[in-house]
Amino acid sequence: MKTTGFTHVSVSAHDLEESARFYKDLLGIEEVPSPDFPFPVRWLRVGDLQLHLFQSDDPAPAAHHFGIEVDDFEAAYRRVNELGVGIGEGYFSNVYELPDGAVQLYVRDPAGNMLEINWPNAETLDRSVVSEIQKVPGNPDARLYLRR
Repeated sequence: MKTTGFTHVSVSAHDLEESARFYKDLLGIEEVPSPDFPFPVRWLRVGDLQLHLFQSDDPAPAAHHFGIEVDDFEAAYRRVNELGVGIGEGYFSNVYELPDGAVQLYVRDPAGNMLEINWPNAETLDRSVVSEIQKVPGNPDARLYLRR
């Protein structure tokens, strides 16, 4: 047996409507039909994959996160700043360039889940928009995008 890929990521939401609206407003993610589980859920399309939101009052783990690639990093960066949802301090408050050139930006959703917004190539970014990028040292063969 061999694993062939992910189908979805599930994260908790204290308020399903608020969390679904957050992802729609921030990233333009569309909602898709969800089944009738014995607990409230909302399903959102992320490319060919899904983000599942489930109702829970449990706190989100601080460092757990999931990554989403966008088709326009500058637009996502601007939107994060417009909505004021960037992480304000600490390691995750910065934009990073990995050794392979991929870029990462972190935000938290209304339930406290951390989302990493990814872009494959720092060299293609408009530095007048995304002016501060910190380089992460390490092995240049460490790749965020395995299929490229």
